[in-house]
Amino acid sequence: MARPRHFLDIDRMPVETLRALIQRAIEMKRARKDGKAETKPLAGRTLTMIFDRPSTRTRVSFDVAMQQLGGHTMMLTGTEMQIGRGETISDTARVLSRYVDAIMIRILDHAMLYEMAESSSVPVINGMTKQSHPCQVMADLMTFEERKGSIAGKTVAWTGDSNNVLASWMHAAAQFDFTIKVATPKEFAPRDALRAWIKKSGAMIQLGNDPQWAVDGADCVITDTWVSMGDEKEAARRLNILQAVA
Repeated sequence: MARPRHFLDIDRMPVETLRALIQRAIEMKRARKDGKAETKPLAGRTLTMIFDRPSTRTRVSFDVAMQQLGGHTMMLTGTEMQIGRGETISDTARVLSRYVDAIMIRILDHAMLYEMAESSSVPVINGMTKQSHPCQVMADLMTFEERKGSIAGKTVAWTGDSNNVLASWMHAAAQFDFTIKVATPKEFAPRDALRAWIKKSGAMIQLGNDPQWAVDGADCVITDTWVSMGDEKEAARRLNILQAVA
């Protein structure tokens, strides 16, 4: 039996497939806007959504997308599953594969994502792990190309701490041939494993600590959390939270 095609990390997929996904999404969005949406291509299909971590946007976007495409969703949390009582992620993958057509999982442990994909006979989608957030970045890339054309050769600026979203942006830089300038506070800079990946990938990724340097000349500015500089109390609260969890 042929192995299913999973969507786990942007740097693990052929760039032709990534570009085809974005182009197809743009076409389907345009058709829906024009009132020419195709018949329900996922009619009769079921997507299981596993949320080990809370979610708003990821849950709603997957649920709405499946409904618009004619399919159904089933949401599960760790407390509702045998995995919460010690069942292995591999066993969970094999059981779910008998009932549903695809699995989306949002879980902190990146290795568990890959373990699920290895044991599943249906496609597995990375809804977020501690190491990457590829679906969010693919949506961002789609938005960029809708508004400003191909991102190839462009410069993207990231300001803020190094996290899973930034990691996926770096993966995208390697695949889509654009430059990303990263400005992080020194205490929240990319860790050794991500720095090693940057060096190995040969991607056009520049690291620094000065936000002004990062955004100068950029075609797009990205951050994980926007804070109004006018709201000093909120900014201080968020800074205290970051320092507490670092």
